[in-house]
Amino acid sequence: MERLARLGTGIGWRPEIAEAVEALPGVDWVEAVAENLCPGHLPESLLRLRARGTRVIPHGVSLGLGGADRPDAGRLADLAATAEALGSPLVTEHIAFVRAGGPLTASPRLEAGHLLPVPRTWDALDVLCENVRIAQDSLPVPLALENIAALINWPDEDMTEGQFLAELVSRTGVRLLIDVANLHTNHVNRGEDPSVALDELPVEAIAYVHVAGGIERDGVWHDTHAHPVTRPVLDILTDLRSRTDPPGVLLERDDDFPPPQTLAAELDEIRAALHRTPPAPRGAARAPRPAAAAGPKGPSGEGAGPGNDARTRVALAQTALLSALVAGTPAPAGFDSARLRVQSRALAGKRADVVAKVAPELPDILGADYRRAFLAYAKSRPMTAGYRRDALDFAEHVLVGGHPGDEAARRRLTHWWQDRAAARPPRRTTRFVRAARAALVRK
Repeated sequence: MERLARLGTGIGWRPEIAEAVEALPGVDWVEAVAENLCPGHLPESLLRLRARGTRVIPHGVSLGLGGADRPDAGRLADLAATAEALGSPLVTEHIAFVRAGGPLTASPRLEAGHLLPVPRTWDALDVLCENVRIAQDSLPVPLALENIAALINWPDEDMTEGQFLAELVSRTGVRLLIDVANLHTNHVNRGEDPSVALDELPVEAIAYVHVAGGIERDGVWHDTHAHPVTRPVLDILTDLRSRTDPPGVLLERDDDFPPPQTLAAELDEIRAALHRTPPAPRGAARAPRPAAAAGPKGPSGEGAGPGNDARTRVALAQTALLSALVAGTPAPAGFDSARLRVQSRALAGKRADVVAKVAPELPDILGADYRRAFLAYAKSRPMTAGYRRDALDFAEHVLVGGHPGDEAARRRLTHWWQDRAAARPPRRTTRFVRAARAALVRK
């Protein structure tokens, strides 16, 4: 496999810290969430970074390559256009599913609003490999895929994570984006040894590495990207560095952004971890696990695509899990019900946070009641068409339910909903009158 050009040390570019990222010393490259970029109207900050030679890599979060459906052609075209507009050397996505249901299961389409783990089975691997090949054929640059963090285990898996990733690389030639914070998360939440995963990985396929912070609550590690990077995560980075010299390492931060000097200090800690002596093993020394044995039917093998039966089996399994998480249906057999409840609450909380970012007027109008009202709404209303539609549906739900009780807030929420749900936007005069009325009400 041809080795990619060196990237160096990077940081996740976010609008909230754009100025800080531009000013940080020693940043060789940045990564930006692909879905937040429009190829024809790139943020000025990214254009300035590009002009001075800083590489920008788009990082997708919505393809759902681990899902039962084939990748959406429109999403792939958008990702390809973004990579070309940025002159990126590669693009990245996740080994995850983000939606389920639809024609394969004759059930309503459901959106997770977050990355969910695929079962490490031969069926799921066959589906993933074909989806990856479709994506590779649609993109102008190499694709790298990221291992994700998970709160839940699928029952009756055929492979470990390292074996699953090794087989994926062998069949498709795809690159890997290894997130060491996610390896730590899976160690705490699923009992998976990061050293064993690293033993089994084809490290020569690594395009770059993610490092991020999180927090532990009640024995569960939450990969928040909003807390400082912890020493155990840095130790895994050191362990990985003892096996290979990754082309790039990047710090992710998505919320609760610290001062620039704190970001600079975390980047220095990452650089230092790359030069430390690896830590002692977490337990007794363990040899790499043997390759996974094929199931009764065996894997489909390189170049073979999954049959419709495999896609249907994966679709049914993923739909049952997602429905339990977002629609309150019973937990599928073999899953830990308590852990599913933790994952369900995490998904609802993230959904509330993203809707607040997509439509900041809603928490402004509803105040302290926003989060409580949204979480109550989310219990009975799974997301089916993305966050913007979700924001509109939530506002309608609040209005139909007779809330908020304050008449001024209700009027503001009604106008907000009307402005965005109408077949055509209101005229400028109408918007001006409504804004003036809202201003008078607030006084």
